[in-house]
Amino acid sequence: MNIVVFGAGGRAGRQIVAEARRRGHRVTAVVRDPERHSDIADARLVAGDVTDASDVAHVAAGHDAALSAAVDLSVPPYDFFTTSARALTAGLARAGVRRLVVVGLASVLPGASGVPLLDESGFPSEYRPFSLGHAAGLDELRACDLDWAYVAPAGDFDHDGTPTGRYRFAGHGDPATRITYADFALALLDEIETPCHHQAVAAVRAQSMPS
Repeated sequence: MNIVVFGAGGRAGRQIVAEARRRGHRVTAVVRDPERHSDIADARLVAGDVTDASDVAHVAAGHDAALSAAVDLSVPPYDFFTTSARALTAGLARAGVRRLVVVGLASVLPGASGVPLLDESGFPSEYRPFSLGHAAGLDELRACDLDWAYVAPAGDFDHDGTPTGRYRFAGHGDPATRITYADFALALLDEIETPCHHQAVAAVRAQSMPS
């Protein structure tokens, strides 16, 4: 497949590119400044602005599917995630790309109680603006006609752990769980190759190897 990856220079984006190439897909890695990411190997590296629908349409033309791990911490979260979601959905539609998988955030998922984690008692107030930005971006996806999936770790990322090569979908968010970026990328690429979540949210957690 021809896959375009927005936000390819981040930790999640790099693992997505690596996993897609491992599976033999042709990858266009979209970043804001290609000169800063010349170490991204075995992919077509291009400059692109995920908040500009015309730019999205241009770089996505001719691709079969898109993934987005894009984030810009220099912009207020609400502004970035709503603007990028609108640009992605409009630009991809213009380019004829129907499948979009977006890297999500655990705090917008319902917890075991059914309440979104960001609304549960004790959720850190300093993380709330970023979480609300993600939630607003998700609302934009829900208003579009693309075949999208919003895939989030059930908890957080394990930055230093060893990948297991396995994962499983979870019924709700769980802040105590951790998953490596490499294992998370497996779920994202599976949602491109054999989609099972359509215009839906999915939580992913690590699955230990059998003893």
